[in-house]
Amino acid sequence: MAQLSASSSVEVQQDMLSISMNTTRDGQDAGTVQTQLKQALDTALAQAKQAAMPGQMEVRTGNFSLYPRYGKDGKINGWQGSTELVLEGKDFPRITSTAGKIQTLTLGNVNFALSREQRAKVEGEAQSLAIERFKAKAGEIAKSFGFGSYTLREVAINANEQGYTPRPRMMATQAKAEMSDSPISVEAGKSTVLVNVSGSVQMR
Repeated sequence: MAQLSASSSVEVQQDMLSISMNTTRDGQDAGTVQTQLKQALDTALAQAKQAAMPGQMEVRTGNFSLYPRYGKDGKINGWQGSTELVLEGKDFPRITSTAGKIQTLTLGNVNFALSREQRAKVEGEAQSLAIERFKAKAGEIAKSFGFGSYTLREVAINANEQGYTPRPRMMATQAKAEMSDSPISVEAGKSTVLVNVSGSVQMR
């Protein structure tokens, strides 16, 4: 019996974009801060929903926090809070242009990833290649030891994804006034899906 493994990787363009937008507010009264955050979020949410499209651009609210601010004497002297809106999907121009139009929130994080469909497709390709390599290696080992063939005893298949995402850059504008509603220039990176097949074979 012999233990062996084989792997294969497939590189693919990331097809999912996620942009988070947020804002912070602070003041003496917790209720006032919360109201200001809600107004900023509601305005952005209404604007984003106008451009939303299933699968192409989904809109959801993100983290919301409100916490006291303490003075040197250890007593509460104000409140600070933040709220977040997330735009994500496959339609990069729709997402970036919508983010550029929202003025009550500012740009937070920009992330790229593989959609489930894309990952499943690429993982299937990598798995097929890895299995073929495993079978070829098993056949070579059996032949090297003077056996005519082999039988598979046990096998394990593992897949993981590694991605590289370049830093987003803001598109240059002629005037600062245009920056608030200008689209964000983004460039997706690539992900590598690696599949490893390991197991044991009985030579015969």
